[in-house]
Amino acid sequence: MSKMKGSFTLPGEAGYEKLTLELAEKWGADVIRDSDGTVLSDELINAGYGIYSTICIIRDHNEWAKKNPDKLQQTFLMTNPKVATEDKVSIAIMEDFFRDQFKVNDSEDAMKYWQVYDRTTNTEVDRSNWSYDSETETVLIENIKPWHKYTVSFMAYRIWEEISMYNHTTNNWDKEHLMQIDPRHEETQKYMLEWMENWCKTHPDTTVVRFTSMFYNFVWIWGSSERNRHLFTDWASYDFTVSPLALDQFAEKYGYSLIAEDFINQGKLHVTHMVGNKKKDDWMEFVNDFTIEFGKKLIDIVHKYGKKAYVFYDDSWVGVEPYNGRFHEFGFDGLIKCVFSGYEARMCSGVDVETHELRLHPYLFPVGLGGAPTFMEGGDPALDAKKYWINVRRALLRAKIDRIGLGGYLHLTEGFPDFVDYIEKISDEFRTLKELHVHGKPYSIKTKVAVLHSWGKLRSWTLSGHFHETYMHDLIHINEALSGLPVEVSFINFEDVKNGALADVDLVINAGYAGSAWSGGDNWKDDTLVEIITKWVYEGGTFIGVNEPSAVEGYDNFFRMAHVLGIDKDTGARVCHGRWKFDIETIDNLLPENASVGAKENLYLTDGKAKVLSAVNDTPNMTINEFGAGKGIYLADFNVNLENTRMLLNLLLYVGNEDLDGLYITDNLNTECAYYPESKTLVVINNTDTKQTTSVKTEFGVQTVELEPFDTWIQAL
Repeated sequence: MSKMKGSFTLPGEAGYEKLTLELAEKWGADVIRDSDGTVLSDELINAGYGIYSTICIIRDHNEWAKKNPDKLQQTFLMTNPKVATEDKVSIAIMEDFFRDQFKVNDSEDAMKYWQVYDRTTNTEVDRSNWSYDSETETVLIENIKPWHKYTVSFMAYRIWEEISMYNHTTNNWDKEHLMQIDPRHEETQKYMLEWMENWCKTHPDTTVVRFTSMFYNFVWIWGSSERNRHLFTDWASYDFTVSPLALDQFAEKYGYSLIAEDFINQGKLHVTHMVGNKKKDDWMEFVNDFTIEFGKKLIDIVHKYGKKAYVFYDDSWVGVEPYNGRFHEFGFDGLIKCVFSGYEARMCSGVDVETHELRLHPYLFPVGLGGAPTFMEGGDPALDAKKYWINVRRALLRAKIDRIGLGGYLHLTEGFPDFVDYIEKISDEFRTLKELHVHGKPYSIKTKVAVLHSWGKLRSWTLSGHFHETYMHDLIHINEALSGLPVEVSFINFEDVKNGALADVDLVINAGYAGSAWSGGDNWKDDTLVEIITKWVYEGGTFIGVNEPSAVEGYDNFFRMAHVLGIDKDTGARVCHGRWKFDIETIDNLLPENASVGAKENLYLTDGKAKVLSAVNDTPNMTINEFGAGKGIYLADFNVNLENTRMLLNLLLYVGNEDLDGLYITDNLNTECAYYPESKTLVVINNTDTKQTTSVKTEFGVQTVELEPFDTWIQAL
């Protein structure tokens, strides 16, 4: 790889000018940025680099927030259920919650949205039967039934911005707690617009204003007990967008009112893993409309001063929605995504924006997100960087990213020279891979894949957060495997299927547990949907189901596509029915050594015709069923690893009648490759920490390559 410069954003730090400029040279940076908690000195600003300046438009306004405490952002909270032992019960509403994060909003506007519920009967308690004592922060509920459970749903101000709160508690920040202000209020909007105008005037050297997302943070509710500090987290939830004003405006616009229970949902909240409903869709649209309308006014100010506006697709991203078809209305010039995994890089690359930038891990923090040491004693950031890079790199072979960079405190690198050297290697690799995409797309196999779930395109390449927050879902593992495979992937929902989306794809993947947004839940009660997919498979398509695909109660089969898959799950109704006996069958080279599918109980063959490729305790867990000219394939689960990723690729090749050892596929599953036809360039990567030898069939003969641990090999053929 040739030594190039540019496309790298370096976090600078006042007081460490020499270090900043040395690493800018070593890593080939063309931009220096500040980070949350750092500033750039005049020496760095005037060093000839582009300057990214970080702003979080809803925090760092404590002086104004203290004067306007009713303009803080809010949320609904629900107390833990309490069993009444007599005809009345008292509930301390803040007992369960982190008082540094929340403060009760008992204003008249807020109280009209409070609700008390009998959770035993799931009915609301009439307002005449409960009262609130603001001094003790308790709700007294009277004239009720003993031995029933009761909860209070109330509104609370969020008095400590969650990302700031996390950094204080994890990275030992020692400064004033930051509050977040709500732009719904006209007074807040006026203040923000004036602030943005003044900020641009006083930062003439800034070339890019990096918005730390927009207005509303992903939901992160902390509890009072350290035994269960994180009560709820969902990176795609809209619960932190609520306020009395927003609810009033919603009712005026949509002609109906939402109540606390519409958000609380029996205490479950509306986690993204659940199938949505019309109320949630309307609320998301309502929040999106406002976020775009007011956000564009701020971005227009940035552009007026000749600066570019990038948005950081993390933290307060809710309402931004880069895949809802309206993202371009903001007018952003770029999108920055922090990444641990390949699917996150793919999510960034597909957004309709001029510049796509990745913020690599590990961040330059003492402790990582998992709580393990990083840039401190006991940490190994170079090894962390290698592990993250091999996940991200395979996605970068498939889709173009324009820039990479780091965040955090640059001085922490001083004790880790191996990390410094490895980032130099990464930056050189990245610039070379980026250049390959300029000449054209990489080679892909013929089979086109669609991932089918309730959210469709809106949640392309994601579920509701980073991998470490959604790892328990099969689909996130499938997304990660697909992110680096030589295959075209789209994301569709059930309406898309009815509108003809299957005409453009060869294979559909539906994965998840029953009732989830990913499996589809009640969407599968639509007979027309089942007819369309059945016909499509019969005429030559392939339906891959993982875990509990197409699962819904109320029909002859639990899996509505059981007739295509040839396998179903017994939920108890067939415990006395007979089971088809089977032998394990093999398909040459389809399943790599050590590839594995987990066990799931109570699976049974529907008519005995499906080939069983794997079983555990006499229960099939992987099958292939011929259905007309097409196929149904079932896997009881899917966990991403090198062997299973190759297994998925083999399945895609098999159903497309393509050679499993065809062109531009490595014969060593510890390695992968990409071929760029326009530049006739082959890239081979080693996804392990050991030396690997691999061969690749090409149009120009077989290429045999030796790769060092984690290494990349690039050659024009």
